[in-house]
Amino acid sequence: MSTFRNEPYNFSNDEQLEAIRQTMNSVLEKLGYPPELYHLLKDSKRMLKVRIPVRMDDKSVKVFTAYRAHHNDAVGPTIGGLRLHPKVTETEINMLALWTTLKASIVDLPLGGAMGGIICDPRELSFRELEGLSRGYVRAISGHALPNQDIVTPDLFSNSQMMTWMFDEYSYINQQIDSTVVLGKPESLGGISHYRDARANSVIALIKRVAQLKNINVAESRVVVQGFGNAGSLIAKRMYDAGAKVIGIADAYGAIHDPKGLDIQYLYNQRDSFGTVTKLFDHTISNEELLSLECDFLIPAAVSQQLTEHNAKNIRAQVIIEAVNHSITDAAYHILSKNNKFIIPDLLTSTGHLILSYIEWLQNKNGIHLSTETINQKLANYLSSAFENIVHTAETRQIHTRDATYMVALKKIAEIIRLRGWI
Repeated sequence: MSTFRNEPYNFSNDEQLEAIRQTMNSVLEKLGYPPELYHLLKDSKRMLKVRIPVRMDDKSVKVFTAYRAHHNDAVGPTIGGLRLHPKVTETEINMLALWTTLKASIVDLPLGGAMGGIICDPRELSFRELEGLSRGYVRAISGHALPNQDIVTPDLFSNSQMMTWMFDEYSYINQQIDSTVVLGKPESLGGISHYRDARANSVIALIKRVAQLKNINVAESRVVVQGFGNAGSLIAKRMYDAGAKVIGIADAYGAIHDPKGLDIQYLYNQRDSFGTVTKLFDHTISNEELLSLECDFLIPAAVSQQLTEHNAKNIRAQVIIEAVNHSITDAAYHILSKNNKFIIPDLLTSTGHLILSYIEWLQNKNGIHLSTETINQKLANYLSSAFENIVHTAETRQIHTRDATYMVALKKIAEIIRLRGWI
C-alpha cells in the first residue's frame, strides 16, 4: 500500500477563501466583467454532503460525513482531490474546489475544479475499514462521479490504494471499466509515479524558466529554502545537485546558514520522518534571519503566511518562489512588488499534481503509456507556457505576478462562460 500524503494541516479556511475572493473580484473588475460573474464564481456550483456508513472491525457501524464540491464545469469536466482529515470543513472543500478551477485554467487544461473530503482520521482506521470508507464514498457520490463529468484524484491522506478501491467500486456499480473516472492509481492500472514529487518538480522547472528571464546562472546561484519536508528538501537537493549554493534551510525547530553553501546531500540523508534536521546543530538562526538572507532564490516551502507586512521590507532575495500555498500575505505582496521582487505565485507552483493527473487521464483515455522523460517534458512545457503568459500580462498591465496569474486564469473562464451564455 502506498504511503499517505502527509502535509501539515494549517488551513485558516475563512481567511484564505476571503483572500482568494477579494483578489478574484478585483481582477474581474479590472478586466471589465460584470459583478454577476464574480457571484457565479465565488462559490461552488454544486456542494454534495453525504453520510457514509462503514462496518468497523468491532462489528459496530460508524457513520462518516463527507463532501464533494464541483466548483465550475464551464471549461470541461471537474477534477479534484479527496482528502481525509478530522478537521475537514465544507468551507475548506469549497475553497479548494475554486482553487482547482483557477489552477486548471492557468495551465490551460480543459477542466474545471472539484474537491472532496471525508471527516475522519485515517491513521485510526484499519486497512479493511479504509477500504469500506473508500468504496462507501464512491457509492455516495456515484451519480456525480461519471466519465467526463467529475474526476477524483488523491489529496491529503489519500493514496493510490484508495483510488484503486474507488475505481473498482465504480466499475462494479456501473458494470463497466472506465479508468478515467479515478486517477492517481498505481502504474499497473494506468497511473503514473510522479505525484509525490510534483510540487518540487514544478518549482525546479519554474526556477529554470525565471533564471533565463533574469539572466541568473543556476549553477552559481544562492538559494534559501524555508521548510525541509518532502517538497522543501527535494527542492534543496535538486538545486544542490545543479551546482547552486543552498546557503540556508529551515525546519520547525529553527534554521541553519552557511554563506559557503550547506552540504544538502548530508542534510537530506539525516532528516527525520517529519523533515527536521536542525536539531543536529548547536548554532542555528531564527526564521526571520533566514528569510532576510541575501540570495538569488528564496523558496518558502513550510506553512502559509510566512512573508508578512512585518518582514517583507527585509527580504533581500531577487526571486521568491512560493512552494506552499498562501505563503505571502496580501500586504507583503504589495511591499515586495514595490521593492521590485519577482514572485512566482503559489497558484502556478501548485499546478504540478493537476497537470500530472491530466496526463494520466489522457493516457487512460487513449490507452497509451508515456515514458518518465516524456511526462517530465510535458509538465515543464505546461508550466513554461503559463509562465510566459503571466509575465507578459504582468508587464503589459503593469501589475504584480499574482494578480497577473489570476487575470490569465479568470479571463479564460470568463470568456467561456460568456460564450456559453451563462452570464
